[in-house]
Amino acid sequence: MKRAYKYRFYPTFEQADVLNRTFGCVRLVYNRALVERTRVYANERRSMAYVQSSAALTEWKKSEELAFLNEVSSVPLQQALRHLQAAFGAFFAKRARYPRFKSKRKSRPSAEYTRSAFRWRDGRLTLAKMTQPLNIVWSRPLPDGAQPSTVTVSRDGVGRWFISLLVEDPTVQSLPPSDQAVGIDAGITSLVTLSTGKKITNPRHERADRRRLAKAQRDLCRKEKGSNNRAKARLRVARVHARIADRRRDHLHKLTTRLVRENQTVVIEDLNVRTMLQNHSLARAISDAAWSELRGMLEYKAQWYGRTVITVDRWFPSSKLCSACGALQQSLPLSVRQWTCPCGAVHDRDINAARNILAAGLAER
Repeated sequence: MKRAYKYRFYPTFEQADVLNRTFGCVRLVYNRALVERTRVYANERRSMAYVQSSAALTEWKKSEELAFLNEVSSVPLQQALRHLQAAFGAFFAKRARYPRFKSKRKSRPSAEYTRSAFRWRDGRLTLAKMTQPLNIVWSRPLPDGAQPSTVTVSRDGVGRWFISLLVEDPTVQSLPPSDQAVGIDAGITSLVTLSTGKKITNPRHERADRRRLAKAQRDLCRKEKGSNNRAKARLRVARVHARIADRRRDHLHKLTTRLVRENQTVVIEDLNVRTMLQNHSLARAISDAAWSELRGMLEYKAQWYGRTVITVDRWFPSSKLCSACGALQQSLPLSVRQWTCPCGAVHDRDINAARNILAAGLAER
């Protein structure tokens, strides 16, 4: 099983300069190829594949205007074209929207290097166009004998540098089969409610740092645009956001790993988070809960460890259905957290929903 190991590293001034120029070239090539593919289809009604985009890249490098593309490694530029091809594939398969341009300010700068563009020797990594290996902080060891097949370098909004090594990991193996199954109802007060009756409290990381974030944002608004003080204030805001995201991700990793290890089958609801975010009263709390990230972690970890994740249709009335007798309530406002069925069963809204989700998932399987 291939697995990515992510580490932080500290580049020298020369290495940072090479990487920053590579990020800019990757973004330019991606956007220019997107413009070209869109133009070809609009004017000539034909598709433009990766091969034609790669040939166009070769011509761009020969032009005087884009001659600087030759100053960086060609591999990340080719990988950018492959990523664009994958984006169009997802669009035509109706799994994603039409590819969008990479923004200099909003997109996360990154570059992907394949095996021909880096040297891995004795645990030291040297990228193309560099003479010195990267100063990587090995927060955890790589698997014995691991040989990276792909290396991805990125920089976040705070200015932290990260490197992700894709390796073959023999430690990722299927867990022993289990007869345990669990249904999960996602929520806001409780991050998840399990069909066993257990509720996992929502840490609400954004709310915990809301006062600090608000102060940093007020300071940012007072600074003059284009000034050095505004750049410093922007970094302070980014640091608060990074702290919130890091703590949220850490909590979700621990939770999803435990759920996958303890249960053979995990049943979740197919929530339309994008539509739910249009509710301005709950949008901030829904974003902080990160339900989409929770689902993504469950799915790839289940694939790692030989578990099964089942999704139940989003229109399934899990909250209004009695898990004891199957009777359906006509109306159940969100404010009602506990209700009694005519059959006499008293239900906690979230636990009842989790049990119905489990039953529906097992029935579909």
